[in-house]
Amino acid sequence: MATNIAKKCMRSLTKISPVLLILGLLLSTTGCVNRATASLTPEADLSKIKSFYLIPGEEDKDNYLIIQSNLQKRGYVVTTGPEMQPPYKADAVVHYVDKWMWDLSPYMLELTITFRDPLYNKPFAVGNSLHTSLTRLSAEEMVDEVLTNIFGAKAGPVQSDKESEAPKTDK
Repeated sequence: MATNIAKKCMRSLTKISPVLLILGLLLSTTGCVNRATASLTPEADLSKIKSFYLIPGEEDKDNYLIIQSNLQKRGYVVTTGPEMQPPYKADAVVHYVDKWMWDLSPYMLELTITFRDPLYNKPFAVGNSLHTSLTRLSAEEMVDEVLTNIFGAKAGPVQSDKESEAPKTDK
């Protein structure tokens, strides 16, 4: 009698254990997500850019300084200031959105940097980096990853999102 119950329990466990194993693997890998992308419009020519106008985020205390420093290390002239009506006195305007999370300490979860045309405010380059807690990078590393990907991207369609959409104009 006891052996029949034990056999039934073992059969039940062997049916359930693959499901538990898969569930456990899925739960344990959710902290390992990372993504780094960049795209340029077909007409984008980053080799013509010598200067940037960087617009600090509304609630940003000093993260814009990391972007400014990285661009300056690459040899660009960078001016910072508030958003204003175009045209800007630069070859490109830099917008960014940074998302932060808390996991024992604050860390940058996602960073999107958009280069816009100084005359029409139309995006022509977008880079994005997302790193969850287990693959987290410092803010400096996130900025470097995004900018390196933008400057290394080949021209093609820009993937637009709410932060980088510009009004459509007919040509």
